[in-house]
Amino acid sequence: MLFKREKTESTVTKEAVMDALRQIIDPDLHRDIVSLGMIKQLEIAPKNGGSQVSFTFELTTPACPVRDQFKSKAEEVVNAIPGVSRVNVNMSANVRQSAPTSSKAQIELPNVKNVIAVASGKGGVGKSTVAANLAVALAQTGAKVGLMDADVYGPSVPVLMGVHEGIQAEDKQLIPNEAHGVKMMSLGFLTDGGRPVIWRGPMVGQAVKQMLQDVRWGELDYLLVDLPPGTGDAPLTLIQSLPLAGVVIVTTPQDVALGIATKALSMFRSLRVPVLGIVENMSYFQCPECGHQSHIFSHGGGQTASSTMKVPFLGEVPLDEAIRISGDEGKPLPSTEPGSPLAQAFEQVAKKLAAQVSIRNSRAIPLVVK
Repeated sequence: MLFKREKTESTVTKEAVMDALRQIIDPDLHRDIVSLGMIKQLEIAPKNGGSQVSFTFELTTPACPVRDQFKSKAEEVVNAIPGVSRVNVNMSANVRQSAPTSSKAQIELPNVKNVIAVASGKGGVGKSTVAANLAVALAQTGAKVGLMDADVYGPSVPVLMGVHEGIQAEDKQLIPNEAHGVKMMSLGFLTDGGRPVIWRGPMVGQAVKQMLQDVRWGELDYLLVDLPPGTGDAPLTLIQSLPLAGVVIVTTPQDVALGIATKALSMFRSLRVPVLGIVENMSYFQCPECGHQSHIFSHGGGQTASSTMKVPFLGEVPLDEAIRISGDEGKPLPSTEPGSPLAQAFEQVAKKLAAQVSIRNSRAIPLVVK
């Protein structure tokens, strides 16, 4: 006769639970979740003749791409401990503060944990569209997100985010506009949209400094800064002024764009700004009728460049009319059509970006010994 083997009752200790959880390794940080300090508020109580184990699993970002896998694995390893009758896992997130890349940064943002520049070597690659959609995608995960439009020569964030009101001020501070869960600041909120801005680099730097430092951002996990395109005086001034956690390079697949993006990447490296990754925009066009993919601007160049330059490849965004329409209407896809194939393209890039920020910040996470 076969008998079902039951768990043997025993006294479950916190040490046993922690030892079981050490089996789980963060795939990005390459350390176990206990030494990373991710397990909080561990409690053990009697339940149904055994022990109920409850704890909080604190991720380094709400945009963690393996959040669900972490939870199921934690339940599995703890439930396997003899004497455990029930496991309650509360998933939370606490984004770590990054150390600024330069001690000479002129702008201080004490309540902003991570300032991320979004850059391109040239105009016309969809940098601002990518920046806006990434900001919204991060906000959709529950992160506190801001978006600064530092592209003062062609501010497009107001259109992309569907906000056209002016900026209010209170106690000598500007109050950022907010839409789709993202706080925003742009010169487009302060000037006549049809009038060109003719400024030299130092004037740009001073204007951006005011639009960053004199703004009531509140607490932010991520502040994305849409830089002016190119490698000239304006972006250089901004890079040296900002307390950056890192930069994202946006490019398109063709050789001419990739060559310029590579030069931009080299500029950031020379300034000792970490490159968090490359995004290939307009990567391919998929026919809505037959599903065939056409590589209008070539394909795979961004991934090749990331491999050659030894930086992460964050993903591909297709060339699609719906992205253009959503931008013109100020309705970012991660907010208006979450989970759709196009929104998922931005969502996946956002999660990989958040993971890269966590990797950089993990160098400051002390080893926790239990």
